[in-house]
Amino acid sequence: MLDTELVHPDENLEDLQLAGMKILQKKQGFRFGMDTVLLADFARIGKHDHVVDFGTGTGVLPLLLSGREKGREYTAFEIQPEMADMARRSAFLNGLDARMHVLLADVRQAHLYLHSSSIDHVICNPPYFPPGSAYVNPDPALSVSRHQGEDGIRPWLTEAMRILKGHGRFSLIYPAQRMLEVMQALESAHLIPKRFRLVYPALDKGANLVLIEAQKDAKPLLHTEPPLIVYDKDGRESEEIRRIYHMAEA
Repeated sequence: MLDTELVHPDENLEDLQLAGMKILQKKQGFRFGMDTVLLADFARIGKHDHVVDFGTGTGVLPLLLSGREKGREYTAFEIQPEMADMARRSAFLNGLDARMHVLLADVRQAHLYLHSSSIDHVICNPPYFPPGSAYVNPDPALSVSRHQGEDGIRPWLTEAMRILKGHGRFSLIYPAQRMLEVMQALESAHLIPKRFRLVYPALDKGANLVLIEAQKDAKPLLHTEPPLIVYDKDGRESEEIRRIYHMAEA
């Protein structure tokens, strides 16, 4: 089947500029952003790990991880049928359909699909906004992607705890101003924060994102990583961002 036959009229097949990977994206509507790329770079994932992505959208995290040779098998949960279908087609277009399994299912039911204590790494770029805290987008896909349910992120952490192996890892990206809140929620779920990295949009700006790695039932010892600056003083991408995006290779 030709690539063009798998691309719907309202979609684009876009180059991820990484190991020849491509992804389907809507011409209008939800599109993945820099936060997803930063998370894929930050996550410490072995070549042979089974990785679970909570809320995969169009499947960008498993694709980016595969392009970086992080992980061998990917299970991706997505609650929106259209997004799940796009993720499956993106997997096929990249020859990953045998290793990337997209489940049309609620993250809160992950334990019904996966064995307890069987997963090496759970990764997620979750919805950031708690209920009632921000304008709800009338586009259902954008709303689901950006707004948490009534219980916030805690049910996702509970599911991660259930399916992770002993000392398995959990990686996420979250708003920096809610770092204390999410770290407390992680600890309550017995996912102990082990390292974090703050992301600054520029040298003269405060941090707006935080990358966190937690570990199941680990000892409480937290390591800080150097700050990640997106734009340098001249308004150009920093060397670190150029490395993460493989700009020199492109």
